[in-house]
Amino acid sequence: MKFTFHGGIHPQETKDATEHKPIETPPLPERVYIPMSQHIGAPSKPVVKKGDMVKTGTLIGEPTGRVSVPTHASVSGIVADVVELAHPLSGRRILTCIIDSDGKDAPDGSIRERDCSNLAPQQIIEIIKAAGIAGMGGATFPTFFKLSPPKEKPIDTLIINGCECEPYLTADHRLMLEKPEQIIDGTRFLAQALGVRNIIIAIEDNKPDAIKAMSESAKKTDFKVRPFKTKYPQGAEKQLIRSCLKREVPSGGLPMDVGCVVQNVGTTKAVHDAVRFGKPLYERITTVTGPGVKEPKNLCVRIGTPVKNLIEICGGYHNQTAKLIMGGPMMGITISSDQAPVLKGSSGILVLDSLSAIELEDHDCIRCGRCIKACPMGLLPQDLYNHIKAGRLNAAEKEHVLDCIECGCCAFVCPAKIRLVHHFKYAKSEIMARRKK
Repeated sequence: MKFTFHGGIHPQETKDATEHKPIETPPLPERVYIPMSQHIGAPSKPVVKKGDMVKTGTLIGEPTGRVSVPTHASVSGIVADVVELAHPLSGRRILTCIIDSDGKDAPDGSIRERDCSNLAPQQIIEIIKAAGIAGMGGATFPTFFKLSPPKEKPIDTLIINGCECEPYLTADHRLMLEKPEQIIDGTRFLAQALGVRNIIIAIEDNKPDAIKAMSESAKKTDFKVRPFKTKYPQGAEKQLIRSCLKREVPSGGLPMDVGCVVQNVGTTKAVHDAVRFGKPLYERITTVTGPGVKEPKNLCVRIGTPVKNLIEICGGYHNQTAKLIMGGPMMGITISSDQAPVLKGSSGILVLDSLSAIELEDHDCIRCGRCIKACPMGLLPQDLYNHIKAGRLNAAEKEHVLDCIECGCCAFVCPAKIRLVHHFKYAKSEIMARRKK
């Protein structure tokens, strides 16, 4: 039986350029740019200054709020400066730690193997928080917070998300093929922290080799490795929970409201690294791909590495580059420059040329209803669009625009090429701003 959900689409996968390419570790960058805001919640506060010496994994930013995680140096060397720079995704000016590498990659003294035989759940959670781990599938929600639900919301199921449903991206796929034991080990720690016994490892059926590798590594456990129908956005939390357990996360709710925690496979591997070896989150696997780059690759990249470095490692630009996207083509965000740094949530760098970079231009809605059939949240995109276009944000809010997961399914199927996600993002930001007043 293959598990799935209502709605969704079947875009061309376009993963063949990198799905069979092993993960490569490029040379250390000469300089990294590490923003203090790489996660949902309050940003980190710098604890280093210009001229300070740091090692790989040294704490450079401490958490500042209840929902916040620390930030660590991704190379050893000297702090060149701590200045405000434009965030690559939001454009807001964010304090950023610039580090010049000394080329030694000397690890911080806190990185060492740990005896994990008698760790209590709260100890595991504290280790994960101290390591600065946030969701690596793109959402970047602080992992420790997901593992700390209120007592009135008991968790009975842990879902490890290996779906990687975005076209082009193969970082998680390669991680499952090359590091399955570490993912299983990280899953044990997550299950231990939550105190749950029902663990599901979800993988789309377009990755049979990953399903086999994870199944082999999970043989001595009670973990269930399940194939899911290949359909976008299968890897979205609410859709995955619906596929796995037939549970509906309520409007405005979280997975913990229906007894679930979902963690990406990359996040789970980072948990293994942190708990067993004391390694903070300072590197990640990133797919660099698209028709605009000569040699697409899966790279193990230090956080803060400029995108330009990755393009060079992949042979440089191919044809005339029209657009750079951090993430995938459906939910990724266009970045204005290849000087932008890789972040904790940077699952991919997609390079599009002038032939593949399609710019949507709003035309009149023809009321065909395709967007309604495609919406995995069961919303009415055409009605929401009409409300927003007319300035009726209250009406859009009543019709649950805040439940939009910005997956892009509606815009993908729209024959009028309306920039639906753009309008929904605008409405959501305006509504949230009003609520804060």
